[in-house]
Amino acid sequence: MKKNRLEAFSDGVIAIIITIMVLELHVPHGAQIKDLAPVVPTFVAYLLSFTLVGIYWNNHHHMIYAVDRINGMILWANLHLLFWLSLMPFATSWMGENYLSRWPVALYGGVLAMCGFAYTLLCKLLIREAGPTSRLALALEKDWKGRLSQIIYLVAIALAFVDPRIALGMYVIVALLWFVPDRRIEKTMD
Repeated sequence: MKKNRLEAFSDGVIAIIITIMVLELHVPHGAQIKDLAPVVPTFVAYLLSFTLVGIYWNNHHHMIYAVDRINGMILWANLHLLFWLSLMPFATSWMGENYLSRWPVALYGGVLAMCGFAYTLLCKLLIREAGPTSRLALALEKDWKGRLSQIIYLVAIALAFVDPRIALGMYVIVALLWFVPDRRIEKTMD
């Protein structure tokens, strides 16, 4: 099975996810700079989510580029990832509107953890289809950032009930960890 439709569909869904998130940024009532204050928590949540969704899009693009074919299981795993990414606007909005509240910050982390799990599953299925000596397998054989991110998310979810600021800070750490693009796949393509 060719990969072009999977890539195009995924790009479209991710573009819609980002569009839905920005629609949650409501224009403040008033024309003074101080009138922006109530929007700041929602904007911070949006900025973090935009960054994380952008990181998934970037890495998804590189991963799909590195394979020659896909199968039905990969299609379902990709939909699984897109499902969890599609919950980002909801989790972002709830966290933004209830800034630093325990349950919204914990739910946001839960969505992030499930996105990470779904992405890891997709990676494993792509590697299985491509083969153990494929460029993708060689590039992703030591996925320390993926494992570390999952651990941070799970710890942050628990800490959201202790101090939501710590959990939010941990989500930012994961974004910073991945902000520098993952060059492992690009290196194998040279």
